[in-house]
Amino acid sequence: MENLIATEVSPVDLLHEIGGRLATAGDFHQVLDRVVEFASVVVKCDSCLIYVLEGEELVLRASKNAHPDVVDRLKLRVGQGITGWVAEHHEPVAISEKAAEDARFQFFHELPEDSYEAFLSVPLMCRGRVVGTINLQHRGPHVHKGKEIRLISAIGFLVGAEIELARMEEVNSNLTDQLQTRKVVERAKGILQRELGLSEEQAYLALQKQSRQKRKAMREIAEAIILGDEVRENTRGPGAS
Repeated sequence: MENLIATEVSPVDLLHEIGGRLATAGDFHQVLDRVVEFASVVVKCDSCLIYVLEGEELVLRASKNAHPDVVDRLKLRVGQGITGWVAEHHEPVAISEKAAEDARFQFFHELPEDSYEAFLSVPLMCRGRVVGTINLQHRGPHVHKGKEIRLISAIGFLVGAEIELARMEEVNSNLTDQLQTRKVVERAKGILQRELGLSEEQAYLALQKQSRQKRKAMREIAEAIILGDEVRENTRGPGAS
């Protein structure tokens, strides 16, 4: 791909390259990592961050540089910082040097990139709606040429829908997992109520206590109780009381 970018990138080549890379991605974060990878080649940069709009907040979801402590945790309000301004106004912002001196700049001590000189932030769009931003930064001064801004903006338009789709799939997956966990916990509560004569509240508190003591998720505790009950039933055999 670097040879492709090093020469002349046609809109067809750009669309084909992005489409091919996203097609090989799997879950939400893999899609975002593909976008970071591609954008970092289109514009040689020292940092690439992707924020995804979730409700009224922009959440840092991907980074070219490893930031395990802040990815999926760092949040901005729409309108906060340059990133929030871009999301609010649906317009890119390019600063060639001393980005931190811009009145809109928001410092985050967890991000070393706050000390970088050049800053480019472009909205990620889906059907005329902002779904996030992509930020490129350079340690030293860097003039973002019109072609660079247009290329990153094109990526923003092309991948916005894919990012939104991947995000919704993750949300649905989490909801399905939560529903399944609830079903398992309810079943385990019923077993405790039947076997130990506990009330529904007492059964739940018993599960919660075991979860804390064993430092395991409540679902794991519930599944163990269900498994134990099934083993007992099988051991008793047909007709056993």
